Amino acid sequence: MRRPVILPGMNHTPAAAPSPTRSPFRRPTTLKALNDSSRGTAMEPLGIVFTEIGHDFLRATMPVDERTRQPYGLLHGGASVLLAETLGSTGGMLCVQEGQGCVGIEINANHLRGVRSGLVTGTARPLHVGRSTQVWEIRIEDAAARLVCVSRLTLAVVPLPAAAH
Repeated sequence: MRRPVILPGMNHTPAAAPSPTRSPFRRPTTLKALNDSSRGTAMEPLGIVFTEIGHDFLRATMPVDERTRQPYGLLHGGASVLLAETLGSTGGMLCVQEGQGCVGIEINANHLRGVRSGLVTGTARPLHVGRSTQVWEIRIEDAAARLVCVSRLTLAVVPLPAAAH
């Protein structure tokens, strides 16, 4: 094993561990606040529940049952997209400044595995958080942590009407 060469004038102290990346979330929130905000929306009848707010991600679950299955007994792709857009849009709103909001301008989804029952879990992480747009990746997995759907959501950052903030 070769020894490292130390030249005169070199700093001999070991490099510091890299600092953790800054969280993209600017607005503090709680799971209770997120779940309370779902009342009276499309999320409530589908049983979508926010379950975790991480350093750089947002997570929620959705049941696969008569509310979210298509006629062939599988999780409906539209329900997966609703879960994906819910996660990405909510995450996006947590990343903007006071007086700003986010609206979806494009979403795509690749449905990779059928699910007939149980619970699916979606996790949204930002790929890009800019001043005028955001791009989020949402991965939806079954109870065995197998990838069911991967989605990408593009959001526009817009000013909120004065009454909304």
